[in-house]
Amino acid sequence: MVRLFLTLSPAISRLNIYPGTSILANSYSLRLEKHHKLKTETPTFSLISPSSSSNFLRTRFYSTGTKISSLHRIENSNVDDNLVVLGIETSCDDTAAAVVRGNGEILSQVISSQAELLAQYGGVAPKQAEEAHSRVIDKVVQDALDRANLTEKDLSAVAVTIGPGLSLCLRVGVQKARSVAGNFSLPIVRVHHMEAHALVARLVEQELSFPFMALLISGGHNLLVLAHKLGQYTQLGTTVDDAIGEAFDKTAKWLGLDIRRSGGPAVEELALEGDAKSVKFNVPMKYHKDCNFSYAGLKTQVRLAIEAKEIDAKCPVSSATNEDRRNRADIAASFQRVAVLHLEEKCERAIDWALELEPSIKHMVVSGGVASNKYVRLRLNNIVENKNLKLVCPPPSLCTDNGVMVAWTGLEHFRVGRYDPPPPATEPDDFVYDLRPRWPLGEEYAKGRSKARSMRTARIHPSLTSIIRADSLQQQT
Repeated sequence: MVRLFLTLSPAISRLNIYPGTSILANSYSLRLEKHHKLKTETPTFSLISPSSSSNFLRTRFYSTGTKISSLHRIENSNVDDNLVVLGIETSCDDTAAAVVRGNGEILSQVISSQAELLAQYGGVAPKQAEEAHSRVIDKVVQDALDRANLTEKDLSAVAVTIGPGLSLCLRVGVQKARSVAGNFSLPIVRVHHMEAHALVARLVEQELSFPFMALLISGGHNLLVLAHKLGQYTQLGTTVDDAIGEAFDKTAKWLGLDIRRSGGPAVEELALEGDAKSVKFNVPMKYHKDCNFSYAGLKTQVRLAIEAKEIDAKCPVSSATNEDRRNRADIAASFQRVAVLHLEEKCERAIDWALELEPSIKHMVVSGGVASNKYVRLRLNNIVENKNLKLVCPPPSLCTDNGVMVAWTGLEHFRVGRYDPPPPATEPDDFVYDLRPRWPLGEEYAKGRSKARSMRTARIHPSLTSIIRADSLQQQT
């Protein structure tokens, strides 16, 4: 089944400017000249039929000709506005590609979902996810180009997520991106997945400029950061164990909900039928005076409550008795209330810290898959407004993993010269790709340093922020 959505609103291994900067500058100049001549008419999109391949999973297409202007883009030249970047995202369980123009125009967006695999395995199975990515990546990228009415020769650069994420899945996207960039002599921008979640808000909010705060919440991440400027972040808080999205997913599974859309929407929908104060769950880390998160204990509380009510997860909620359904709804509502209350308490403290560091901040971005939850948005908006800030949430289609956020982040870095030269057209079979499954976004704020995470440092790359700072210092010497 194929569905069309119109979105209304809508690197970095070393991030090095490689030795031989003149080559990069010449490449950049040639591409600016080329795209200054690009046609700017709004493309026409039509719904295409589903793939006849049985291996092509259900795909969602997002296309828009809407041009989004913003204050920080108006400052750029018309030449910059006509840059065109292909973004590729395969960090977890969605295969995504999108084409975005420098002026914020989303020319196309294609996402192939692994919803059936999620339901089959009760979560993300890395090897099966990698195989699913490999089956569809070529078609997803080609569809994104076709729907933008462009070919690879019209692109200015290719942007791709290199981390954090699942190594097996990241590899598929990186291989494809390097293949496109190598065959068509395109610069390549390596993108941090969490930075992309934060920066996509700058695509849709015309007033959002640095510095700003961001809460990034998904199945694998809970991250509070202060964005000083592009590529420069201070980490105020993170999870010491599980992320909120993981807690939603497990709760949905234990309650016998349909998780093909992921657990969050399923729990949110059932919670509307329940009493949010009927089950007494403890708020995690209530007495920890930091901005870190923990959802492992809340998951245990939910599991025990479900066992106490003798709820059988093998019996879908659609087949439950009226009493059984009420019990499930009460647990869902109570869990959601406490899970979000945990977010509220930590965000309130993080805003105070951020204002100490950057008194001029005016916005707080909430992005990532869990940011699609309406209850989350409502509760956090109250906190943000009480602090005299404005809440910025991308539309739901840009909260979950997508190619638009990767393309836009690639554009932001490309403009300031952070990109790599075209890779070779062919690479050896034993080529080692730069993949960063565990890659911090920013440097930890001293007040927010977590002793509970101090032992979890194995195989972690230096943060994006530290890499960019080091490169800036190197260029100055």
